[in-house]
Amino acid sequence: MANIGFRILPAPKRAPAALLKQFRNVVVAHLSDCMNRLPGADGLDPMHRGDHMVGVALTVRVPPGDNLMVHKAIDIAQPGDVIVVDAGGDLSQAIIGEIMSTLAAKRGVAGMVINGAIRDSGALAASRFPVYARGVTHRGPYKNGPGEINVPVSVGGMVVCPGDIIVGDEDGVVAVPVDIAPIVLKAAKAKAKEEDAVLKGIRKGKVDRSWVDKALKEKGCDF
Repeated sequence: MANIGFRILPAPKRAPAALLKQFRNVVVAHLSDCMNRLPGADGLDPMHRGDHMVGVALTVRVPPGDNLMVHKAIDIAQPGDVIVVDAGGDLSQAIIGEIMSTLAAKRGVAGMVINGAIRDSGALAASRFPVYARGVTHRGPYKNGPGEINVPVSVGGMVVCPGDIIVGDEDGVVAVPVDIAPIVLKAAKAKAKEEDAVLKGIRKGKVDRSWVDKALKEKGCDF
């Protein structure tokens, strides 16, 4: 009988490297906009010094305050993986700190997303290794288990499946399922061109704001 809650499942087929590379200059806000602003982790902040993050989701579900399976995830991670940990959003115990993030970086991990707390925040803030988390505490974790690897997880209200493409920047983190990734990528690139044109128009003093009054009139606003 399967030991549900204490197991490591096989990793799914990885997204092609060429596809991942195309997400490197795409901002999270555009990806979110092009998925109707529904996906996206809420309440997770970048804890590092600015590097853009793109990689393949290696998902981990652990009890609040326990990181045994996170250690295992680091051991089995492939270069380019983003370790995505659902620790229930608990902030009473840190799931990772400087040692674990340094080890993950050394193994070629592309970043870590923690639905929970981290510690050693000063060291992480000085590092370019991408780490996103819900908060900070000095209190360390337990290593008792249980936990699961390569299962769907929930991170800040966003469902992440193993193998999803994970993108992070200064605004936060979003997951893009591989089967729709080319469509979302194309739409996001078009969105970027559209916004660049708007910004150029603003800088030149050429911008049409008539849509604001039109929208207000359509909603019956008196002015």
